[in-house]
Amino acid sequence: MTENAQTAAVFLDRVDSAIVLHNASTQYADGGEFGMGAEIGISTGKMHARGPVGLEQLTSYKYQVRGDGQIRP
Repeated sequence: MTENAQTAAVFLDRVDSAIVLHNASTQYADGGEFGMGAEIGISTGKMHARGPVGLEQLTSYKYQVRGDGQIRP
């Protein structure tokens, strides 16, 4: 939690994580909240795909969530 935008930007950019939250509840850290539909699994490794893979499986994402202290109803 911080109101300092510069501090938050440094934190969001430097933390090595798939989802980084600034002033938002961790309740927002799931695929359904990102509009991806139901989750079928969660990878905790850097590269999760095994076996034959294409470009889509080799792509990783980092989500930065910015809030004002919201919680899910």
